[in-house]
Amino acid sequence: MTAKLLTGVFGAAVLGLAASAASAATLDDVKSKGFVQCGVNTGLAGFAAPNDQGEWSGFDVDICRAVAAAVFGDATKVKYTPTTAKERFTALQSGEIDLLSRNTTWTLSRDTSLGFNFAGVNYYDGQGFMINAKKLPGVNSALQLSGASVCVQTGTTTELNLSDYFRANKMEYNPVVFEKLEEVNAAYDSGRCDVYTTDQSGLYSIRLTLSAPDDHVVLPEIISKEPLGPVVRQGDDQWFDIVKWTLNAMVIAEELGITQTNVDEMKGSDNPELKRVLGMEPDSTLAADLGLDKEWVVNIIKAVGNYGESFERNIGQDSPLKIARGLNQLWTKGGILYAPPIR
Repeated sequence: MTAKLLTGVFGAAVLGLAASAASAATLDDVKSKGFVQCGVNTGLAGFAAPNDQGEWSGFDVDICRAVAAAVFGDATKVKYTPTTAKERFTALQSGEIDLLSRNTTWTLSRDTSLGFNFAGVNYYDGQGFMINAKKLPGVNSALQLSGASVCVQTGTTTELNLSDYFRANKMEYNPVVFEKLEEVNAAYDSGRCDVYTTDQSGLYSIRLTLSAPDDHVVLPEIISKEPLGPVVRQGDDQWFDIVKWTLNAMVIAEELGITQTNVDEMKGSDNPELKRVLGMEPDSTLAADLGLDKEWVVNIIKAVGNYGESFERNIGQDSPLKIARGLNQLWTKGGILYAPPIR
């Protein structure tokens, strides 16, 4: 989900704040307090949501847990800060959180004027539309939505994408805007608008929370590119590297067939790449270069599994969402998921 660009004097002030917040070594701060403070969604099924006991889980949450496993060897050493689309950037810029893992789109402005670094893409997404098929019978394309009222979350360029799409297709619409995700969900579910627009992955998640999920259909059109991924502040390359290579390690583990159940067995392999990835080369400095224990990848995979395991468990075929891998499949299997080598 993309956010509005902060410009002018306010944007410059925010960038200065971000640089200041990242001037200290984040890894040292994290180790000193004993946990990673991770910014997540306020509640999006499959990606980040608490259960009745307040325990968080989800695809984005797994990134937080994997970073904790890499740093501490313990994936439970995370504290979660739920953030709205509008609040998330301030929380990261101010140093309130160490890492943002909240269905956030990688854009140029965020890499520059907002003072962030994206550690990679953990989900390739795009903005879509959902309708109540009983309310709009016969509609099977977004091009049939002229004159519709559309629920959309403020503080995001989802609004801008929406406006561009309808203008480009010479259609009219009535935006129904709310700040909080829960408010948008409630408004759409109660029938205050005809259409809901956000990242398509979010639509599949939100659909499960509606009072009559089977009445609602996600339309086929994708109107934007939304590469979602974990975010850190600029100014601390070591922390940036740790988060980036945590995500890469999960992808590489899937490529190599390393899973939660076989990771210990794989440690005994004679395969040079497996030995290098799993920290079994005695003279390797790769882990030390990151500031981590030599079994940092082993700890990640034991805690959350490889990328594919996390995907299927949280949002794929083993989850209620049953989202197909699509573009998020490995590059060797028809997708575009690709990680640089650990060497």
